[in-house]
Parts: sequence; structure tokens; C-alpha cells
Amino acid sequence: MLSCEVKLMLCNIVGSENFDDSKVGRLVYSYDATPQFQSLPDAVIAPRNKDEVAEIVRVCNKHHIPIVPRGSGTNLCAGTCPTEGGIVLLFKHMNSILEIDEENLTVTVQPGVVTLDLIHAVEEKGLFYPPDPSSMKISTIGGNINENSGGLRGLKYGVTRDYVIALEIVLANGDIIRTGGKLAKDVAGYDLTRLFVGSEGTLGIVTEATLKLIPIPEAKMTMLALYQDLEAAAKTVSKIIANKIIPTTLEFLDQPTLEVVEAHAQIGLPTDVKAVLLIEQDGPIEVVKRDMAKMADICKLENAVSVKVAGSETEANGLRTARRSALSALSRLKPTTILEDATVPRSEIAKMVKATNEIAEKYELTICTFGHAGDGNLHPTCLTDVRNHEEIERVEKAFEEIFIKAIELGGTITGEHGVGVMKAPYLELKLGEAGIAAMKAIKESLDPNNIMNPGKVFAKDDRKRVVVTK
Repeated sequence: MLSCEVKLMLCNIVGSENFDDSKVGRLVYSYDATPQFQSLPDAVIAPRNKDEVAEIVRVCNKHHIPIVPRGSGTNLCAGTCPTEGGIVLLFKHMNSILEIDEENLTVTVQPGVVTLDLIHAVEEKGLFYPPDPSSMKISTIGGNINENSGGLRGLKYGVTRDYVIALEIVLANGDIIRTGGKLAKDVAGYDLTRLFVGSEGTLGIVTEATLKLIPIPEAKMTMLALYQDLEAAAKTVSKIIANKIIPTTLEFLDQPTLEVVEAHAQIGLPTDVKAVLLIEQDGPIEVVKRDMAKMADICKLENAVSVKVAGSETEANGLRTARRSALSALSRLKPTTILEDATVPRSEIAKMVKATNEIAEKYELTICTFGHAGDGNLHPTCLTDVRNHEEIERVEKAFEEIFIKAIELGGTITGEHGVGVMKAPYLELKLGEAGIAAMKAIKESLDPNNIMNPGKVFAKDDRKRVVVTK
């Protein structure tokens, strides 16, 4: 727990109304969206500006107090669970859109801005911010930056990293630095901007971000292709890309996911097929129509039993909303839902889907698979019950095999969820011992006292879950 001296210093910085060390206040921020992880922080603090953040960090660094920066807690790797206690830092006061620069096509925001609010604000100006994580209704830009969030549009437009062009960051010693700028080109020194994006709060605290915008596409069309063969659907994904078509969205849902999503959304999704592909294209109308026609032909050649273009934006939005609700729909079936995100090259999607099904059968588990098939990012989702310890052991073994298979196919253990605590034991599979050592050298250089979100990214002994201990 914090000493009376430290409590007083922190209260003097932010005001007593922005400091909470009550049991209830701490409990609210003791977990995130990751199943089975929970640990109480010592206090929850809500700074009002970057200078207060810097002062908080200086106090914590001096007294070796962990700091966990937190957005809305929607992450799925236990990245914002305060597993080593300390301070949870909230950005509810730092939630302003500071500037929309239409001349330079940028937007500058504070970390607490909700992603969808940003998207709506720039679209009112005829501009477009493409990253669209499924949690965008509540996730924040600061959280998106820390996790390098992806989304349905990642295939064509990339992920959060591709749109962050400048950052204001508080380092572990309390210094404030600025990286990048409103520039098309900048090779002055190391690319610190990209270093901090996806660092999961382990290197510094983002207090401001400048993001790149693009003109909003003039047209968009949506199509649903139905399959009675899982591998045929997966092969279609590779075939579309091989034909040099890059759709905005190319999503995959298997039959178990379809059944649950339809029961939840009730928009008329087919549940009597083995898989569907949700495909979208945007851009100039003539290009969109041409690409959609080509993709429809490819789907049919790969044995799609039905290919249908949405007749209206309302219908298309219903399909997108249904896909985004996959996790929340699945989570209604069992007490515990474990969503992972093994990622492979697009050409290996079919093999990965097949392997996942075989692994689920081997361990007698229910694993539904959906995800961003166009960029190889699949979300095998296990429906289980944490109280069934024997089954949870099988779940652990199954996901370990899934990660190993992804690596064997040239993939990675996570495409967008991050490492956090969940994936830390598997990171060496991807990076090797030397890669881990290089990352640790960066961490130790910038954060020698290990106060920035400690216990994340770098594995300890095993993958055991953390419980409330305070």
C-alpha cells in the first residue's frame, strides 16, 4: 500500500477528488476485459494535464511505485490489469480533440478520446480515420496506441501504427518528449514514434497524439458469401489477394459463430452454412463496382453457395455490426470466453483454420473461429468455465498448440491484442532469446526502475492467472 507521505504528494498534484484508494474504487480498476486476471491497485488517479502526469511519474519513480496507464480496459491480454499493484492512471479529464487540421490532414487528440467519437468528428469534415477496433464505441485513442489496435479495415488501410505521426510522451523519469510531427517525411534520428506505439505502456505514457487522416472514400459496397466448406472459404481469401484486389474488409465467421451472432443480432444471417465471408470495398464508385464483381466471381469459382451484395447501407451496417458483436454474442454462452488472435500469412489461412479445428477436437473443446481473414488475423475463441480446472488445463494446452502452429506457418502469436501477461510466456516463440534480450535492453534503458506497467510483455515463470491478493 502507499505510504501516507506518497498519498499526500499525489493528492496535492491532482486534488483529492481525483485520487481514490477506497476498496470499491480500486476494485473497479482491478481487471480489464481479459478473463481470469484480477489484482487490486493501490490507488486510482485521474490527472488533468501532461504536467500532472509528469509530476505523478516523478513521485512514482522516486518511490518505485508501478504505474498502469488505462483507457477503457477493453484489451484482451491483461495489459491494463495492475498485477503488481501501484497506480492506475485514468485519462477521463484528458479527453479532448485539440485540433482537426484540414490543410495537413491531421487530428491532434488527448489519450482519453473515444475512438468512435474521433471517427465521427473527422467524418463531419469529409475526412477519414481508418483504424476501427471492434471496441471502438468505448475504446480510447491512448489505449489503441498502446496496443497498436487493428480492426475490420486493417487489410486495406493498416493499423493504428500507420496513422500515428507524432506523440507527446512522459518518460519514466518524468521528462516530457515530443516525437514526429505533421510531416510527410522525417528521418531525424531513431523512429521513436513507432517504438512507443504498441509498447503497451511499458516505456512511457502518451499524453497527446497527432494522427494522419485521409479523404473519406466516395463509395462503399458490402457483400456476403456463403460456404458449405470451411477450407473453400479460407482459400477464397488467398485467391482474392492473389488477383491483386485489396478489399477494405475481408472477414471470416465459422458456423458456430454465425449461430450465436444471429441469435444475438437477429438480422437474418444464415446459420445453415459452414462459413461466411463478409467483404467490403470502398473508393471511386467505378472501382468499387469492378472489384466487387471480380470478387463475386472468385467466390463462386471457389464454391460459394451464395453471393449477395447488400441492397442498402442499412443492410450493410447491420452486417458490420453483427461481425463486431461476435465476441459479446459468444460470451453469453459460457461463464468464461477466451478470445485469442493467432495470425498467419494470408496464404496459410486455410491450413490455420483446419489446424484450429483439429486442435479443438483433440482437446474436446468448443472453439469458434472468426476474424480478419484478409490480413491473416484469426480469432479462435474458446467457450469454457474457469471453475472447471481440468477443462481450463486443456484450454491452455490447446492455445499453446495453436500459437506454435501459427509460428510454424510463418505467423505470430498476436496480430492486434498485444502481449500483456496472457501472451508473455509465448513471446520467445516468435522473437527468440536474442530478440527478447534486445527488447529488455530498451525497457531497462528507458525505465530502469521498472515502474512502467511492470509484469507485462516479459514472461515470468508460467501462464498461471493472477488473483486478488490485497
